Amino acid sequence: MASSLTLRSTYRMNSGHEIPVLGYGVSCTANDDLFSPASTTEQVTLEAFKHGYRHHQVDSAIMYRNEKACGHAIKNSGLDRSELFFTTKIPPGSMGYERSKKAIDGSLREAAQDYFDLILIHAPYGGKEDRLGSWRALVEAQQAGKVRSIGVSNYGVHHLEELEEYIANGGGSQIDVGQYELHPWLDRTGIVDWLKKRNIVVEAYSPLAHGYRMGEPVLHSLGKKYNKSPAQIMIRWGLQRGFVPLPKSATPQRIKENAEVFDFELSADDMKALQTGEYSPTDWDPTTDYD
Repeated sequence: MASSLTLRSTYRMNSGHEIPVLGYGVSCTANDDLFSPASTTEQVTLEAFKHGYRHHQVDSAIMYRNEKACGHAIKNSGLDRSELFFTTKIPPGSMGYERSKKAIDGSLREAAQDYFDLILIHAPYGGKEDRLGSWRALVEAQQAGKVRSIGVSNYGVHHLEELEEYIANGGGSQIDVGQYELHPWLDRTGIVDWLKKRNIVVEAYSPLAHGYRMGEPVLHSLGKKYNKSPAQIMIRWGLQRGFVPLPKSATPQRIKENAEVFDFELSADDMKALQTGEYSPTDWDPTTDYD
């Protein structure tokens, strides 16, 4: 139940491993600068650890150059590696079996890790052969102990069904996580229902819609009612939908506030008020763009 969640709560994935219900997004950290300094990434990741986050999400070294900095943060955190949940992704330029194998090994070297908790395919690029080849590389990495759980990001239902058929015909493993841009103005009901029916954990990146919706009257009304910020209302909405939100901020106070979402619960009527029915991505949306 959403009402009983805490920052240390977890969901059990199909792999049998646990994933914390709230994560800290580490894609672009310093004022949305695509190539934030490594020192900034390490600093804000340590700040998140200080406030109790144990789940951090890295998009990819090739796109954001931040795996090494996150690895340094883990090393310098004083926390045991087993307490932390570290995610990375196979980037679009590494789709296909051989390229994905190299990307996985390269990410482990870059981050100085023995394993990742989760690796996701970043987007359904490259066509069917490359998508399934990347999955095969993930399955082999999982069997070798290089990663504990595996999944996909930005896959449309047709991509998910393609992968499900491949797995059913001997492709191996299971989909543990599906990650998408998700917020009240982009709830992706069809994809979410498909994933939940299969017990696949749904992660929400950009749960704050890149800040574009902070002025919405409904957020301010609910914020006043619950004495919470618009960002906290949006994160809480995601938690109550059963998602794993991944809010991102480089500001220490906001990092702290984004975790202070477990001391209140939105009513059913208030959740309904946030059911906008809109389809308004603030970022790319490969779910419909690739065959």
